[in-house]
Amino acid sequence: MQYWNPTYECMHREEMTRVQTARLIDTVKRVYHNVPYYREKMQKAGIEPGDINSLEDLKKLPFTYKQDLRDTYPYGLFAAPLSEIVRIHASSGTTGKQTVVGYTRKDIDTWAEVAARTLVSAGADRNSFIQVAYGYGLFTGGLGIHYGAERLGASVIPISGGNTKRQIQIMKDFGTTVLACTPSYALYMAEEMEEMGIKKEDLKLKAGVFGAEPWSENMRKEIEERFGILAIDIYGLSEVIGPGVATECPCKCGLHIQEDHFIPEIIDPVTEEVLPEGSKGELVFTTVTKEGLPLLRYRTRDISSLTYEKCECGRTSVRMSKVSGRSDDMLIIRGVNVFPSQVESVLLEFGETAPHYLMIVDRIDNLDVLEIWVEVNQAMFSDQVKRIEDVENKIRKAIEVTLGINAKVKLVEPKTIERNEGKAKRVIDKRKI
Repeated sequence: MQYWNPTYECMHREEMTRVQTARLIDTVKRVYHNVPYYREKMQKAGIEPGDINSLEDLKKLPFTYKQDLRDTYPYGLFAAPLSEIVRIHASSGTTGKQTVVGYTRKDIDTWAEVAARTLVSAGADRNSFIQVAYGYGLFTGGLGIHYGAERLGASVIPISGGNTKRQIQIMKDFGTTVLACTPSYALYMAEEMEEMGIKKEDLKLKAGVFGAEPWSENMRKEIEERFGILAIDIYGLSEVIGPGVATECPCKCGLHIQEDHFIPEIIDPVTEEVLPEGSKGELVFTTVTKEGLPLLRYRTRDISSLTYEKCECGRTSVRMSKVSGRSDDMLIIRGVNVFPSQVESVLLEFGETAPHYLMIVDRIDNLDVLEIWVEVNQAMFSDQVKRIEDVENKIRKAIEVTLGINAKVKLVEPKTIERNEGKAKRVIDKRKI
């Protein structure tokens, strides 16, 4: 089995606890003394640095919310002088101010380290050609994987997103072996490959590291079959560091969290109580090595669970389950909690449909209604009306069983649903709630 840093990736639990505890204590002291906003939050909670002496004490600390970063925009949560900040990234927030993150030189080094671990988990090595089709710029995706690939010693193809036909041609001509992009964009590329007459056998692709949006096991199977590769899920968020926070290994039984840098918790998103191992809830991270923007108990809003069982790959780090949705993006339709990934899982069971869908939620006569548009292939769309109605009914019944609510299903012709080179837009909520 190949590891990038076996010292930490395969560390015994007792030793990892000692490492985390020492780093947590140092981090709490640093933010208390260097970040007035945190100092005020801790004082309001009646907490001083001396009260944090073990991982059990973590739950005493106040949570950090995305709104805290907006309230202190742009640099109010930085714990290092601006003269030591060598990189600034920002989220592409759809509402309000962007969330700004800063990195010291040591933070960039840490980022490269955890991103290298991610790539090695997918089987990459110094002989790999890694095509980075995540966006570059203020978004952390592109540069995060880029630095990890360079740390690994691989050849980096920094193509960024967009210009899909050129992406595919370069993939073929340059001998790309690892593809890094969002899973929805990978499927879009597969569609374009078919139109260009390029087969998976024409490529040297071996693996893909896909993240930035939730995706189902069925979507993974679709990607692996169409490209003939190993597809692994990666996880990261700008506020914590970017890509490299957690990654699957070839065992595909959860994402290994780089917990020597990021301590995870799972909480009930409503009561905010810490949940036991195996429970599904909201993922919370405390960074314990970052200098520029260390965060205490940052609420990610991502829904996941944790297991501390040793993985068959030999890594001992805690694993998080694939993100199944978000606590704030969760749709509540007629009292039922609905995640787009549940719908996706159902749709991909049907061979007649394409992996592109759109959920439209509206409120008519005070009743929530859900309509789901699903693309089908051209042959299917050209088929008899009775055939299309039969498939719509089959999907509708499967959706009702899975979600517990009924929905109108509408099959649409290929390319009806807008494609996106970044995160796919899955939901349009027209309700005035």
